Amino acid sequence: MALLHQFKILGGQVTYKSRFLSSDSFKANTERNRIAVSEFGTVTVPDPCKNFFLRFLSRFEMPKASDNANVSFVTYKGDYYVSTETNIMHKVDPETLETTMKVDWTKFIAVNGATAHPHTEPDGTTYNMGSSYTAKGASYNIIRVPPTKVSDGDTLEGAAVLCSIPSVDKGKPSYYHSFAMSENYVVFIEQPIKMDLLKIVTGKLRGKSISDGFSWNPKLNTIFHLIHKETGVVSSLKYIAKALSTFHQINAYEENGFLVLDMCASDDGEAINNYNVQNLRKSGEALDEVYNTLCRSFPRRFLLPLNVDQKTPYSTNLNPPGSAATSIRIAKDKVFCTHEDLHGEDLNQYGGLEFPQINYGKYNTHRYRYFYGCGFRHLVGDSLIKMDLNGKQMKVWEEAGLYPSEPVFVPSPDATEEDDGVVMSIVITPNKDKSTFLLVLDAKTFRELGRAAVPVNIPYGFHGTFNAAV
Repeated sequence: MALLHQFKILGGQVTYKSRFLSSDSFKANTERNRIAVSEFGTVTVPDPCKNFFLRFLSRFEMPKASDNANVSFVTYKGDYYVSTETNIMHKVDPETLETTMKVDWTKFIAVNGATAHPHTEPDGTTYNMGSSYTAKGASYNIIRVPPTKVSDGDTLEGAAVLCSIPSVDKGKPSYYHSFAMSENYVVFIEQPIKMDLLKIVTGKLRGKSISDGFSWNPKLNTIFHLIHKETGVVSSLKYIAKALSTFHQINAYEENGFLVLDMCASDDGEAINNYNVQNLRKSGEALDEVYNTLCRSFPRRFLLPLNVDQKTPYSTNLNPPGSAATSIRIAKDKVFCTHEDLHGEDLNQYGGLEFPQINYGKYNTHRYRYFYGCGFRHLVGDSLIKMDLNGKQMKVWEEAGLYPSEPVFVPSPDATEEDDGVVMSIVITPNKDKSTFLLVLDAKTFRELGRAAVPVNIPYGFHGTFNAAV
């Protein structure tokens, strides 16, 4: 169940509060004292209080979208929401953490869900992605939400679908957790993690969870789709790469006729299965085997040439000298791309990198130098890493037995350099009781500045966010 956390730093003092999201899922589970609403990896058993006939009929009910918004805080029009990947979000009060309103995307636009990782422009305009499933098949929709409200109760009013991209396989669309955005384009990455819609719809009947309908097909290519943000026009040019899986992109920007696309990616798409509870409960050699077979995610760069026309040559690397990435035109409207690693050999010993963060406010969609993330030698992050793209150098914070969450970069008030600020992370210590703490590092040196201990047990959490409030 989604549990919201808040740390407030004021006058040298740190306070903490938490509150469960008051979702329908939470209420139903609390009332019945059991898991009563199916989630991504969990399918509920029929209500034992019902008679046999009613329990039998419940198997044939269509699965309902969960409103257990436990992925991330997001903002639209200056308001805070918590989101998952269904069509339901909840507006929350960032001060009290109280749930104030349930908001359904389908009341505003034709989507069956939306990502928990939208992108926001400096003026407050927000872009997101959602999928639509109809009798004609699945499609991917680019969403734009205006920056201003028209009334006090305004939520997603004015949201519009810029364009729809049909899935290559209408019955098995690709799963995506996020997308990339440059100055002029939204970049959708259609990867070979497939969702079998028939399996998902019939999951309750078969006693299977939603995750049972997900599969990885390494024989398929990855396709990068470019959508112009202002016009909604989808580029006829498709950028093709070998099979990869990506959950989080680092940054994207346009430079010298290329779209530079940086992401954390793996050549294996089985990551979702790593977090089955059966794996999490293992220990000893069995757990070591899980660790040793984990797919590792590493930072990569693709260069997508934007100016491809009838004069562009075939079978020639279009990328500039000095780049290890390649782009080769293989058909009238297709360019095959390979990546450049954004790291050195020293990252291998930390198990790769995930949950990338940058100085988003000033450098998102622009050329940048630094990003931060978690090292993953285990099922959860066990180190914090700062990567410097100039020379692909890295700095590391780690302590044995400590597991940090996604790093959050906070710039100094009068910052003049990209890494002038602090990096914050929530660190759990599973071998000690009530010893979680908020860690603060100097973003420039990556040295520890301080810890704020919390005398309660906090479960491990992936994503975080920062609200600059005075």
